[in-house]
Amino acid sequence: MTSSRRRLLITSATIVSAVLIAGLTLRNASGPDPGAAGSKADCRPTALLEPPCGAWFGAFVPHERDDLPEKVRAYEKRVGRELDIVYTYHDMSLPEGTRREGQLLTPEEQRVGEDRLLLLSWESKWWGGTKKQQPTWRQIASGELDRTVIDVQAKRIKDYGKKVFLSFDLEMDTRTPDNGTPAEYVKAYRHIHDRFRELGVDNVVWTWITTGYLDHADEMKAMYPGDEYVDWIGYNQYNYYRCHKTGWLSFAQTQHAAHDWIRKNISDDKPLMLSEFGTAADSARPQRQAEWYAQVPGVLKGLEGVKAALQWNYRDPGPHCNLALANDAAWDSLREAVADPYFNQPLK
Repeated sequence: MTSSRRRLLITSATIVSAVLIAGLTLRNASGPDPGAAGSKADCRPTALLEPPCGAWFGAFVPHERDDLPEKVRAYEKRVGRELDIVYTYHDMSLPEGTRREGQLLTPEEQRVGEDRLLLLSWESKWWGGTKKQQPTWRQIASGELDRTVIDVQAKRIKDYGKKVFLSFDLEMDTRTPDNGTPAEYVKAYRHIHDRFRELGVDNVVWTWITTGYLDHADEMKAMYPGDEYVDWIGYNQYNYYRCHKTGWLSFAQTQHAAHDWIRKNISDDKPLMLSEFGTAADSARPQRQAEWYAQVPGVLKGLEGVKAALQWNYRDPGPHCNLALANDAAWDSLREAVADPYFNQPLK
């Protein structure tokens, strides 16, 4: 389901940053001390689900349609804690028989969401559909899909009641020109946002997620809907290693360039989300993936404004592109990393 949407990108800007960072002392990664931030009440999330004293930890957990709760619990058992955010994906298909890919907030998602936050990624696709069935940004912006798609899913979210993160066409900078122009994307995004508001849906935290791939800087600038339409900004950066035939990049080397560019060019104050992060393994050095995850807490505390980090525990298409945790050492390392108090914030 998810792999079909991903376009394999070699982040040349990140590779440049790897060379620069390798010769420099890493930024101060001590970050704020959650214990010194005040009482538990002071650390409760804001109305836009921002944790003021630390950051959320979440993940994309591979699953089939009906087994999301079981797969989430199995992941949590391995990582030694409950997830703050669970990430799921949907298209804009219409229901046909038992098809539910286009249904936001399935019964399984709602069960998972009883004790966790949900990030719903909504794509202007009809997975497995014909070319004629594929929605376009122009159709969405015109209101052509309001009655059959937008309004139906808006009502589902409104009826759910609890706040959710919602992303429309993540990594939109890889979807143009196939889905339309950058201007058409902005119009489509704003139409969905405004339509939800018209229908009284006030429990959405609008999350704009890009690749962070700096060769797409012009596209990202042109496709930002505007501060009044965005609550959080996410970006997806990885250590792809042999998957993209690049050198090994540390966690810091994958994150700093995109983070700094977004802060300078998109928003200097919106909360940021590492909406997908992860690393390939190194078969020649089995401990290397574990060492990579051990860096996460210290580096993340030095990334100003990053308030959530979601581990991608799956693969991308192509050889050497499995980004899932590869061995017990990697699981143990991630387990220790996300036990850090900075990643353990009150959900209520």
